[in-house]
Amino acid sequence: MPRHLRRRPYRPRRTPSSGAGVGPRASRRYRRPDRLPPCNRPRPPADRGNVTVTVFCAANGGSGTTVVAATVALHPAAPALLVDLDGDLPRAFGLPAPDRPGVADWKASDAPVQHLDDLLIQVTPSVRLLPHRLAPRGPEPMRASGRASDLARWLRDRSDAGEQVLVDAGTGEPPGDLIQAADTNLLVTRGCYVGIRRIETSAAVPTGVVLVGEPGRKIGAREVERAIGAAVVARVPWDSRVATAIDTGLLMRRVPRAVSRPLMRVAA
Repeated sequence: MPRHLRRRPYRPRRTPSSGAGVGPRASRRYRRPDRLPPCNRPRPPADRGNVTVTVFCAANGGSGTTVVAATVALHPAAPALLVDLDGDLPRAFGLPAPDRPGVADWKASDAPVQHLDDLLIQVTPSVRLLPHRLAPRGPEPMRASGRASDLARWLRDRSDAGEQVLVDAGTGEPPGDLIQAADTNLLVTRGCYVGIRRIETSAAVPTGVVLVGEPGRKIGAREVERAIGAAVVARVPWDSRVATAIDTGLLMRRVPRAVSRPLMRVAA
């Protein structure tokens, strides 16, 4: 008879006797512990360092800069301050149109920089928003010279006060003063050849890239890093539920975990 068809003799399973586990020669499997297992102590909080100023920008429209900035603000490591330089954050959060002037209106005026504190909108108990402008339509207010440097100093003061500053710079290259004041300049892009080529000709080199994985794109993270010269700090999958949450005004409640989880490293 072949060996694999032979029946093995039945051997009863060993059970611990009344004296098992007492002597030094007792089996290790049935040895009684002489002490309790260590308790699961909570880990100390990670050292996140100083609160930073982060600028999100994109080379072309529709890259997801507003969604990324809003998602990072909803999972902050500290109280967050969102600065809207593009005008889409209130609609993304499902908020009504701002009833007060914004940062664009302040740039076109001669108001002091302390006036920006009166323009903030409380989105959540831990997130405040500096809107873009009051008028939803019409031409962009003329920017006064030197106001970008004043805004950069105000953002740095907010960061020193303990707020995590997140700037949605929208499409295009952010102002030079804002880039100098920022600790991190993140480019939000998809694997788009046209957008990546546009970044190569830009004077400002980002410190990191948030890559949105769009289906059908052949350009991956390695190609993006080689072309731009910056590391990919987060990979966000394309999810149709994000568009549904924005259309229904429920982005603050229905952020898909597959999108928010990679961005938690950016918020840390």
